[in-house]
Amino acid sequence: MKLVLADPTMLKDSIAVLSELVNEARFKLTRDGVELVAMDPANVAMVIFKLLSSSFTEYDIDKDQEMAINLASLKQVLKRSNASDIISLEVGSDNKLQIQLKGSTTRTFSLPLIELEEREQRIPNLTFPVTVTMKSSVLNDAISDADVVAESVTFAAEPEKFVIAAEGDLSKAQIEMKGDSAKIKSETSAKVKSKYSIEYLKKMISAGKLSDEVSIFFNQDYPLKLEYKVVDKLLMSFILAPRVEND
Repeated sequence: MKLVLADPTMLKDSIAVLSELVNEARFKLTRDGVELVAMDPANVAMVIFKLLSSSFTEYDIDKDQEMAINLASLKQVLKRSNASDIISLEVGSDNKLQIQLKGSTTRTFSLPLIELEEREQRIPNLTFPVTVTMKSSVLNDAISDADVVAESVTFAAEPEKFVIAAEGDLSKAQIEMKGDSAKIKSETSAKVKSKYSIEYLKKMISAGKLSDEVSIFFNQDYPLKLEYKVVDKLLMSFILAPRVEND
């Protein structure tokens, strides 16, 4: 296999986001692109990632294959790339991933591929009556606001408005969005709300650097799905379990 990217930014930023949630990952390389489905170690969050073959200037794969690697190590190598570098990925005969960064100099890194025992992850079949679409920056700001007062956040949607709220022991924060700031599609007239961990959301919303827009899917006391897309290039989505109250 040989994969070449003229712009390393998308891969670099994607791996930086993925490594926040997953330590080691098994990528599937097919003729359509590079895919990953993985759970975080605590089994609270799932990430689904696709970097389409159309993102690459050269995409040469003779058969479907898998490649498992330590994401922290890969992130450290990709951090060394400059925006103008051409990046190429190959698996050598020594069963190591060779990463070449070609700019004013040519730098080659070699990372060991690893064996992963974990079973293949299946994407759950979820039903979402509510979809909210907004600018990634708006969601990022709202989560940062909520983070000031609490460790969890409530998403609540009605047909005309979307509210992100957080409540600590003494403090509260509420961010209300409607009209241009949030496009709401709801299949129900009832209010739908669910609570999620801010710690996990902060890791997920860093994918806002990949796409200007985010789609939020949720249901009453139900997993959340966040989706970031770059047309014909990339899809990154996250599924996050709800926070269940013990009281």
